[in-house]
Amino acid sequence: MMIELKVPTLGESVTEATVGTWFKKAGEKVAVDEMICELETDKVTIEVPSTVSGVVSKIIVKEGETVGLDAILALLEEGAGSGEKNGTSNIKTVEKNTPEKIKDHKNAPSAEKIMKEKNIDPSSLKGTGRDGRIMKEDVMSLPSNKDLQVGDMSSPRSEEKVKMTRLRQTIARRLKESQNTAAMLTTYNEADMTAILKIRSELKDQFFSKHGVKLGFMSFFVKACCKALEEVPEVNAQIDGDHIIYKHYVNMGVAVGTDNGLVVPVLKNANNMGFSDIEKEINKMGLLARDGKLSIADMTGGTFTLSNGGIYGSLMSSPILNSPESGILGMHKIQERPMVIDGKIEIRPMMYLALSYDHRIVDGKGAVTFLVRVKENLEDPRRLLIDL
Repeated sequence: MMIELKVPTLGESVTEATVGTWFKKAGEKVAVDEMICELETDKVTIEVPSTVSGVVSKIIVKEGETVGLDAILALLEEGAGSGEKNGTSNIKTVEKNTPEKIKDHKNAPSAEKIMKEKNIDPSSLKGTGRDGRIMKEDVMSLPSNKDLQVGDMSSPRSEEKVKMTRLRQTIARRLKESQNTAAMLTTYNEADMTAILKIRSELKDQFFSKHGVKLGFMSFFVKACCKALEEVPEVNAQIDGDHIIYKHYVNMGVAVGTDNGLVVPVLKNANNMGFSDIEKEINKMGLLARDGKLSIADMTGGTFTLSNGGIYGSLMSSPILNSPESGILGMHKIQERPMVIDGKIEIRPMMYLALSYDHRIVDGKGAVTFLVRVKENLEDPRRLLIDL
């Protein structure tokens, strides 16, 4: 019986994918749930398993080609060549009960294929996937001897040419689209972080003891932004044709830099979350991002974004909008600077804040008001507790 292997559900707002690697060739046997190919989407890499035990009859879509939803990737002949003689009937049992078999499939099949082709020792790589699992991107990030110029390797003229990953291509495309579409403008302010630093110093041990997670800066910023968005809802809205969609909730995107590129996991309904819930969710999303395990659902539906360049030492920058959102707040390095307080010069821990916004929907007054409210909430966190 011939079975069609189709593109699986890719997730909200994802309508196409690129065939990255085929793990099987036409005529090869395949077991149920055995990985046949790998698809690269705008956000994640998806491994496609076989739905039957049999033989790969025909591969329809070649590596590098783009496919849409429900497209047919290959034809599988169910039952052909199956049985105990060829060992496929026992594959699932072996995988469950034999540690060596599990170990063989620890890394992503696409990564295993490239390492084998290029004779790369897996022990020389640091995997970014779950439990150190080596992913395709980990292998692709290595300099290739074939791509380097022949001659003196110490020469500054040495070069390498590496194909951009699907994720990197998408980042480049979406950021440029955002610049070309939105009337993007940035307004700046600064916040005195004295009060937040004091609260963290005094309550960090009690907070960790009760909630099992550290009290970081991000929860203060998430709460401060949620509160400001109540007053200036257009920063939390988006344009849809000649309409404006106002969101009566806040799905807060938190930009995270990984070895494979920038990803933005989303805290759903952040406006209803407490400090401990926010810290737990950010910690969870950060681990998923590091291990390459974020799902498409984890990265869709955002209404406003936070970007913390300060963790890399950035003192000032202008963040680019995460389209179709209308606002993104850039956080920066906390640096002690002389400030005039009540007529006296004092040394205070200051942070520059940058709000980039879509001027098509957000006026200058609204943008400045939003940023001032964020500043006030950060400098006096009590405002968040008594609804000011």
